[in-house]
Amino acid sequence: MSKLGNIGARLYRGEVGYDFIGKRKIWYGISILITITAIVGLAVRGLNMGIEFSGGAVFTTPKTSVSATEAEHKAEAAAEGHQATVQKLGNGGLRIQISELDTQQSLPVQEALAKDLNVPVKDINTQLVGPSWGEEIANKAWLGLGIFMILVVIYLAIAFEWRMALAALIALIHDLTITVGVYALVGFEVTPGTVIGLLTILGYSLYDTVVVFDSLKEASKDIGKQTRFTYSELANRSINSTLVRSINTTVVALLPVAGLLFVGGGVLGAGMLNDISLALFVGLAAGAYSSIFIATPLVADFKERDPEMKALAKRVRAKRAAAAAKADAPEQQETAQGAGDEDLPQDAETDEDAAGSMVGQRTQPASRNRGRGRPSGKRR
Repeated sequence: MSKLGNIGARLYRGEVGYDFIGKRKIWYGISILITITAIVGLAVRGLNMGIEFSGGAVFTTPKTSVSATEAEHKAEAAAEGHQATVQKLGNGGLRIQISELDTQQSLPVQEALAKDLNVPVKDINTQLVGPSWGEEIANKAWLGLGIFMILVVIYLAIAFEWRMALAALIALIHDLTITVGVYALVGFEVTPGTVIGLLTILGYSLYDTVVVFDSLKEASKDIGKQTRFTYSELANRSINSTLVRSINTTVVALLPVAGLLFVGGGVLGAGMLNDISLALFVGLAAGAYSSIFIATPLVADFKERDPEMKALAKRVRAKRAAAAAKADAPEQQETAQGAGDEDLPQDAETDEDAAGSMVGQRTQPASRNRGRGRPSGKRR
C-alpha cells in the first residue's frame, strides 16, 4: 500500500486525524476575509461583461501582422471611445469585440478597421448582438441559478435534514461569491461560458459536500444511545475519513482545468478558454475548501444547539470525568501510602514491637500462669 493510501486508511479508522471542527473559528475567519476581499473587488472594479450580455459587435479579420495591442487602440479609435477587446486567433487573424455598438455604427467601424489593418472590407466578418438579447440571456442565467439553489435545498432537506441543507446553501453562496470576486479582480470577460462554468462548479461543490454529509449521517445514526462521542467529534471523524478522497478528487479535477487555463489560455493564446477554465479552476478549489472547512463545521454548530445534542455532550463529559477520576484514584492512594511510610519516625518500629510483646504477654495461656502457682494436691 502506498504512503498516501496508508494515511487514508488510518484516517478512515480514526487512528489519526486533524481537529477541523475544533479549529472552525479559524476557517470561518479565513473565509470571511476572502469573501470580503471578493465583494470589495466586485464593488470597486465590477464585472467585465461580454457582448453577449451588454450587446455590441464582433469583427473577425483574416491573417494580419498587426498586434493585438495595436489593433485594440485602432478599434477604440474607430469606435469613438467604445471599449474594445482583441484576441489573436490561431490562424493569425484577430477577433475584435466592441461593446455597446449598434447596427448603424458597425458599418463605419468595419470600414475603418479594414483601412487601419490593411485588409479588404469584405474579408472582415461582422456579428451583431443586441442588448435586449444579452439581457434576456442574463435573466435566464439568474433564473437557472435560482432554480438550482431551490432544488438543492429541497433535495438535501429530504435526503438528510434542514440543517445540512442550510449549511450546503451557505457553502454554495460562499463558492459563488469567491469565484465572481476573482473574475472582477482579474478582469476576465464574463461570457455564457462563464455561466456554464459557475453551474458546473456548483454541482461539483455539492457532490463533495454530500459525500461528507453521507458519512456523517451514517456515523451519527442512533447517536443518542452512546456516550463515547459528541456530535462535533463524529463530524470531525467524518471529515477525516473522507479527507483523502476529497483531496484525490480535487487534484484529478483541477489538473485538466489547469491545463485549459495556463496552457491553453496562457501559452497557446486561446483566450476564449479562459472564460470557462477560470470559473472551473477557482470554483473547484473553493468547493473542495468549503465542503471541509465550511459546510460540515456549520452543521456541527447547528446541531450542537439542539437540546438533545447538548444533553449528549453533557453525558459524554461526565463519563470522561468519572473515568479520569477513577484512573487517578489508585495513583493517589499509592502516593499517599508512600508518603506515609516515608514520614514514619525511626523509633516507630520499636514502639510497635514493644506493644506487640505486651499484647503477647497478656494473651499467654492460663496453664502457664497456673504452673507457676502453688503445687496442686497440698493444702494448708
